[in-house]
Amino acid sequence: MNQHEKLNYVELAAKDLNATKTFFSAVFGWEFTDYGPEYSAFSNQGLDGGFYQADACSRTDNGAALLVFYSDHLEATYNKVVDHCGQIIKPIFEFPGGFRFHFIEPSGNEFAVWSERRA
Repeated sequence: MNQHEKLNYVELAAKDLNATKTFFSAVFGWEFTDYGPEYSAFSNQGLDGGFYQADACSRTDNGAALLVFYSDHLEATYNKVVDHCGQIIKPIFEFPGGFRFHFIEPSGNEFAVWSERRA
């Protein structure tokens, strides 16, 4: 639902658009709508958005914003990320409010997943 002056959409670069789409479909159940060969959109994921073909990537070590997923079963999500070629760059750790890990998807973008509990 569109709300006045609220975040509505996010766009991210993807070096390998097909690999990125395959990863997010397998791990998080995303569905994509292609708008030509260099752009694919997703919706109904808490925040709508899309990936565009580019050589850049979004990483916190170069100042990019971090998009964070929530999981009811952190270790199961961790295993799905690993099983589908996600690269863990920060294994599960405790932080105020819960536990989380950071990963890189096939196009090089960094994301995190958090939960109130580890298991």
